[in-house]
Formats: sequence, C-alpha cells, structure tokens
Amino acid sequence: MKLFELNNKKQIPAVGFGVFMIPNNGPTYDAVLAALKAGYRHIDTAAGYMNESDVGKAIKDSGIDRSDIFITSKLWLQDYGYENAKKGIENSLKQLGVDYIDLYLLHQPYGDYLGAWKALEEAVKEGKIKSIGISNITLNLWDKFKDGMSIMPVVNQVEFNPFVQQKELRKVMNKNNIRLEAWYPLGHGNKDLLENKAILSLADKYNKNAGQIILRWIYQEGVISLPKSTNPERMKGNIDIFDFELTDEEMQSIQILDTGKPTHDPEDLSNEKRLMSVKIHD
Repeated sequence: MKLFELNNKKQIPAVGFGVFMIPNNGPTYDAVLAALKAGYRHIDTAAGYMNESDVGKAIKDSGIDRSDIFITSKLWLQDYGYENAKKGIENSLKQLGVDYIDLYLLHQPYGDYLGAWKALEEAVKEGKIKSIGISNITLNLWDKFKDGMSIMPVVNQVEFNPFVQQKELRKVMNKNNIRLEAWYPLGHGNKDLLENKAILSLADKYNKNAGQIILRWIYQEGVISLPKSTNPERMKGNIDIFDFELTDEEMQSIQILDTGKPTHDPEDLSNEKRLMSVKIHD
C-alpha cells in the first residue's frame, strides 16, 4: 500500500476502507476482516457509525500487528464541548479496544467544536491520539474554525470525486499543508460518474474498471480515498490501482468533469439542525 505523509510527519495509507452504513454486531466485523485480508491497512470508522466495536474486534482477530494498521475514528456532535469530548475519546478507545487511535476527526462543524478540538489536542499530548483532523469543513467554515487551534489538522475529510473536486477549498488546505480525504470517492454509486465516457475510455485502455480509474486519479491528485464495499472482490479491486499511471492529459480529462456541486452542504442550516438532533448513546 502506498503512503502519504501528513503535516506532522506521520504517514497514512493512501487508500482506506470505509465502514459507513455497515451494521455492527457482525457485518462490520466480517467486512473489516475481509478488507484486511485483501491488503487494506487503513480502516475509517466513527462513533456516529456505531460500529467501532466490530472494527476493534476484527483488527484484534486479524492476527496483524496493531502498529501495522491505521485506525481513523470521529467524534460525534453529541460529545462536542471540552468535557464531553474527553469522554467521547475515552469511549472510542474503549469501543475499539485500543490504547491509541491513529487519527481522530471532528465529524461535523457544528456546536462547540472549538471546545472539542481542545480535548483532541490534549489527547494528542497524552498519546491517546496520534493525529487529529476535521471533516466536512468548507472554505467559509474554515475561516471560523482556524483561529481556535494550536495543533493544525492533518486532514479535512470531505466529499470528493471527479464530479466534486473542491478546487477552492483545496487551494486553502494546500496552503496550510492539510491533506484532503475523500468520502464518496466513487460518487456513492453515481451511475453518471461510473459510466462517464472519458473514464470508461481510460478503463478500457488500462484494462481496469471505472472505479479503479477514479481511485487512481484521486491518488495522483494527492488525496486519500475511502472506498466502501462489502464485496471481497470489489475490495481487492479498489486497491489494485498502483500498477499503472495516468498521464497529465488523462488527469486533465477527468479534472474537467468537476461540477462544483456537492451532494451535501455543511453550511445548510437544515443539515445542522438535523444532525445536532441525532443521539448515538444515552
């Protein structure tokens, strides 16, 4: 697996396995075991996915040394604020059954996120978390967020794929040496994306599928991708992207597909109200 370097000099696998919307108590356990067997070494979960315990069990039962697996999790809104966040971090460590988490993110940009960020910074100093980052932070939200930090985020996990390229956000993140991570890297099964003529033409040339072309493009853009599948063959295919390279012209043929229209707008107040009401524990 290829690695990217983060702004704190730690390294992260370029392609991770996402477990969003995979149920706990069995399905996530099976999926993570299969992903690790396929060669993944980066698992992306969240307190809000409510499947951290399955992720932890699968990692423990995989027989792979903990130090060889990069675990990402995220703090949910219910646990924002300084004191709540300290408890949320401890709960994630407990659910995962680990002594430290490689990367811990603020999942959404609402509520007392600066109080929560302070708790994340303390957890880094205590060795409970190796790296911290943000998620769903837009350009406008970044301007509100940045002044409350003493540790710079290593990543910003946002919607990213050929149709949603976050070009203006990336310029600002690059200035701060914050790497983008892509959720919905394959457009959440978007037929228009996966059947795009330019992408299919490249798939035919390189004897790959459309998803592999997209993930290779994301890798060459310097963005971490988090594809999700419960199909073992598709899992293998999604990391079989390191035996070819797209030319500059081919990269540009995908860059022009950008619509600038994400499916999720973190600045939409209706999203804030809806997500703030979601409780994941008593």
